[in-house]
Amino acid sequence: MTEIEALVIGAGPAGLMAAEVLAGQGARVVVAEAMPTPARKFLMAGKSGLNLTRDEAWELFVTRYGGAAPGLRPPPEYLENGEIGPQEVMAWARGLGVELFTGSTGRVFPVGMKASPLLRAWLARLATMGVELRTRWRWTGFLGEGWRFEVPDGIEVLAPRTVVLALGGASWPRLGSDAAWVPWLVGRGVAVAPFRPANMGFRVTWSAQMARHFGQAVKGVALHVAGRVGRGEWVVTARGIEGGGIYEVSAAMRDGAEAFVDLAPDLDAGELARRLARAPSKLSVGNRLRRVLGDPVRAALLMEWGQPLPAEPERLAMRAKALRLRHDGPMGIERAISSAGGIAAESLTDALELKALPGVFAAGEMLDWEAPTGGYLLTGCLATGRLAGQGAAAYLAVARR
Repeated sequence: MTEIEALVIGAGPAGLMAAEVLAGQGARVVVAEAMPTPARKFLMAGKSGLNLTRDEAWELFVTRYGGAAPGLRPPPEYLENGEIGPQEVMAWARGLGVELFTGSTGRVFPVGMKASPLLRAWLARLATMGVELRTRWRWTGFLGEGWRFEVPDGIEVLAPRTVVLALGGASWPRLGSDAAWVPWLVGRGVAVAPFRPANMGFRVTWSAQMARHFGQAVKGVALHVAGRVGRGEWVVTARGIEGGGIYEVSAAMRDGAEAFVDLAPDLDAGELARRLARAPSKLSVGNRLRRVLGDPVRAALLMEWGQPLPAEPERLAMRAKALRLRHDGPMGIERAISSAGGIAAESLTDALELKALPGVFAAGEMLDWEAPTGGYLLTGCLATGRLAGQGAAAYLAVARR
């Protein structure tokens, strides 16, 4: 076995942040990544614009997190224990030389929108700190007290003094998050909650009339689910419905809450009824709805999910303001943006150390928590990575004495 000081397994945002914290405390860090290149899921997320965080008050920000893992606790005073809030993420990115801007909804993006420049700057800084990145190093479990890896030249077994696990959850397995680690940790006494899809679309069996709208965005509506209101856009596809507006409320929908669509959220029911009443009676129902709602896709959804449509303008307006979203369940975890479930809170200390494996810490989507896209998910990964890195650094400092 090869002895090393600090080992981080997984080179996504959580793992790289843990490595940065450890190296900043003087540790000699090795990062082992199974894929040929680091942070593949991070790069994929940034293809359409890297949403780093959400610029809003911490008290509001933390209400978007579900699950039971430590590291994202609501009280602001916990910030000093390692959590990163929106302001800390923005300062960290600017420290890498990345210029940022904040959109009208509070979403924060790099000026260049892409993830790759930020990642290159981050990896360069880690290299100057002495962090060693080893790609195509796939962890395959334990060998006695050692950590066994399949590497390009065969098998390597490492004996680290401290370890941070940042192997991801179970979504998009082709990018490296395949949850292969679950039986190895369970075998060592770590409790793991079953994985479920998060930030996913929902399957819908459409009528033939909806085919003309596949690929079109649904804009200007509000989704009401379990007391939460989402105003983001989403897309009608051949398989169902997907997109940020759906992901925002997908956790409650997945868990059985009914969803209702307000097709005219900027009009009250009375005004919408008056506009429907004024529409020329010679028009077909579909054309009347398109004229009043101002969008063929919204009109199509009302005709798809609202049948039988009431004739009276008042009742039709009420139907449009509270249209039941009919779906056939969530899409599979293999295409979900992220996953819920993972290492259970009772198996972790507040420093994200595994109680069953002293000196071993965990971060990112391995933990049992979830958050919507829109900056919350990535900030959560960075926050838990920092907290686990701080815990590992403190453990190492004691071990050196």
